[in-house]
Amino acid sequence: MEEQSTLIAYASDLEKASFYKKTYLHVALAILAFIVVETILMNVVPTEAILWMISGKFLWLFLIGLFWLGSILADRLTFHPSREQQYLGLGLYVLLEAIIFLPMITIAWIYSGGGDMILQAAGITMFMFVGLTAVVFITKADFSFLRTVLVIGGFVALGVIVMGAIFGWNLGLWFSTAMVILAVTSILYQTHQLRNDYHTGQYVGAALKLFASVMLLFWYILRILMSRRN
Repeated sequence: MEEQSTLIAYASDLEKASFYKKTYLHVALAILAFIVVETILMNVVPTEAILWMISGKFLWLFLIGLFWLGSILADRLTFHPSREQQYLGLGLYVLLEAIIFLPMITIAWIYSGGGDMILQAAGITMFMFVGLTAVVFITKADFSFLRTVLVIGGFVALGVIVMGAIFGWNLGLWFSTAMVILAVTSILYQTHQLRNDYHTGQYVGAALKLFASVMLLFWYILRILMSRRN
């Protein structure tokens, strides 16, 4: 069962420090697990099968739908009172991210003749994540208003992605840039939540939220780098 916890806004400095340490440790472990799973999938799944995942618009929409449903389940599990269920949810989400990323990571690997482009995207993502985290903790500004932006922006983005897949629209640089802005907004909001609205025992759920935002940012930074090679 979940240990006794306190709302982070009313926790002691020691409790806050422990919560932040556990949360960011779990984000780091989720990223490491993603790298491991992605590497295994790239070495086990044939390239033809990976490219087949995005060969048909309805197949890709089906995969996006499964990812969305799986994400909802994973999110609920990570806030379950049982710690085992929380780790199950985080592990499930890491697996889902590895699967949905598989085609793009493979194409980026082929384009750059190795992992140079992927490492560049990862470096930019981590640099931005650290900078945005510092902004929230140093300024202590109220970013709660960004929730409305995220809700509206998320629905608009999902609609554009679905319509783009159905009608074959080329969602180019402008869309990727807009999604980077949305990911930045998400990181600011989730970090603000981390400082104010979680309980000290909810570090696994908080880590999933941050990990999801980081992966969204990584996805579209990689897309932008790939578009520059075309």
